[in-house]
Amino acid sequence: MYAVFISGGKQYRATKNQVIRLEKLNNSLGSTIQFDKILMISDKDSIKIGTPFIKGGIIKAHVQNHGRLKKIKIIKFNRRKHYKKQQGHRQHFTDVKILDINNITGEI
Repeated sequence: MYAVFISGGKQYRATKNQVIRLEKLNNSLGSTIQFDKILMISDKDSIKIGTPFIKGGIIKAHVQNHGRLKKIKIIKFNRRKHYKKQQGHRQHFTDVKILDINNITGEI
């Protein structure tokens, strides 16, 4: 069983007990969160697709870790023009473990 949900403007595919790295969430470590913007839930035999979201569908997750990714370097350079510009960026992330995927309406 898996589900597709939206968090931070991006779509993620999740299965039970999977650890997913999301955009930074403002939840404390060890807290339990719920995602209700579920686009699709698939069981072995049936697929439920929302219009746009599945009513009553909930994904429960446990916040495991917060952190920052490796630095990426942004370099703009024009040869023979005496122009060089450098910038770096580290993206914040949150690791969550999927505890349960529920479809409360029971239509799947």
